[in-house]
Amino acid sequence: FDASDVVVVEANINDIARIDVQKLIDTAFYTEDDTLEKHVSAETYSLVKKQYEKLGIPLWLVSRQKPWFLALTITSFELAKLGFDPNYGIEMHFTSKASPKKRIEELESFEYQINLLSGFSDLEQELFLLETLKDVQAYEAEAEADALLRAWQAGDTKRLESIVMKNASGDGRLSLVYEKLMYQRNRNMTSKIEEYLKKRETYFLIVGAGHLVGNRGIIESLKSKGYIIEQL
Repeated sequence: FDASDVVVVEANINDIARIDVQKLIDTAFYTEDDTLEKHVSAETYSLVKKQYEKLGIPLWLVSRQKPWFLALTITSFELAKLGFDPNYGIEMHFTSKASPKKRIEELESFEYQINLLSGFSDLEQELFLLETLKDVQAYEAEAEADALLRAWQAGDTKRLESIVMKNASGDGRLSLVYEKLMYQRNRNMTSKIEEYLKKRETYFLIVGAGHLVGNRGIIESLKSKGYIIEQL
């Protein structure tokens, strides 16, 4: 990090002022009398209802959220309950240290990520929401969030892969969701990293651990192109 000229993140969370709030509202919430109940199965809606009853939050407060945004909301609530604070996140830490000494660039952007998630079909959004609800149950039942954190701290890539990718080979309908959410993005990120490697500047990149592991992750993609990777 100290030797780097540029810090690269998926999306610059310290530049939140650039977010088009109205666009986010338009893509994340149903309008007028439209609600979540009209877009997901009765079983999924029942699971959402149970989850929010457990959190002590009235369902009407979130019933206009679209499934992709609701999935993010649920994850945020659960991680906050477990004591995880976004202010101590790795991206926040390094982008704060970087400014104004180092240039900050993005592999993606908030707009790209919002467009990606909101562009899912109703079925894909529902599957994404269901997987989130399963993950939340795993956090509660098996302290999976702690296991994930310990594997990350130890640099245990095999354990990380087993946790992060555990759902990828499950429901066959999820394959398209994983293709868009993970594999397509991995390919795009790898291409941008290759562009950085051709430049004279030193780049310090920060991406979610899920993008680094697995045979379709960034690390294996770079190895297949002949690059030498060293885990410090």
